[in-house]
Amino acid sequence: MNIGEFFAANNGLVASLRQGALLGAAVLVLTLPPAAASRRSTSPPLERASMSSAVPRMADFQSHPASADARRVADWVTESQDNQRLPFVILDKREAKIFVFDGAGRIIDASPVLLGAAPGDDSVVGIGNRPIDQVRPEERTTPAGRFVSSPGRNASGEDVVWVDYDAAVSMHRVRPIDPKERRLERLASNDPAQRRISYGCINVPVAFYERVLHSAMGKGSGVVYVLPETRALREVFVNVSGSDSTTARQGTPSAIL
Repeated sequence: MNIGEFFAANNGLVASLRQGALLGAAVLVLTLPPAAASRRSTSPPLERASMSSAVPRMADFQSHPASADARRVADWVTESQDNQRLPFVILDKREAKIFVFDGAGRIIDASPVLLGAAPGDDSVVGIGNRPIDQVRPEERTTPAGRFVSSPGRNASGEDVVWVDYDAAVSMHRVRPIDPKERRLERLASNDPAQRRISYGCINVPVAFYERVLHSAMGKGSGVVYVLPETRALREVFVNVSGSDSTTARQGTPSAIL
């Protein structure tokens, strides 16, 4: 019997085999997910979006040198948007230096500053109501924490950026009032210890105040992050490494934050 005769004699059998093969294929289609559908289920659009948003956004210091703590806090502010897109300042007390950023975390400029003569991360209660000549040397601290800043004027009518109004702490132009203090010379020193001379306020170079600080922070609210010098960073900024806790120490309250 040749092949043609075989198929002719078994035509019904061949038809049955074909029908069985098609039925089996249909069962497989119904019970097994297509490969393309499986790939889509592991990477839906929402998942891809969450993966992209998980990439950290870093503060842009450009070429400005900065301490590890200053970078950690600036990166956290930028990634978490703790500043609510307001301009912000990082004040590194140990380096006696400030960094001014726009609302997106891009640095505008940085400068050495003069700070409180006494080490410490807290202000004495009620110190803002005392005459300046009644502030003792050990009380001349620049407090650490997160503060909502606002432009204003001091008792002399000079425009300043208030950091902690209740404690009378502000950022303002350097005032070389007493020649014995050598404030301009101290401001130009490369030694951060030489830049500890004020009663607690942050003194900045005149040109820097007018060109950078007043332009960024002198027209509305901003946020100032003052790094601690006697306490651990996480004691003051408990969520700096990404936890959901609230900031440990708030500055002057504001309805905007």
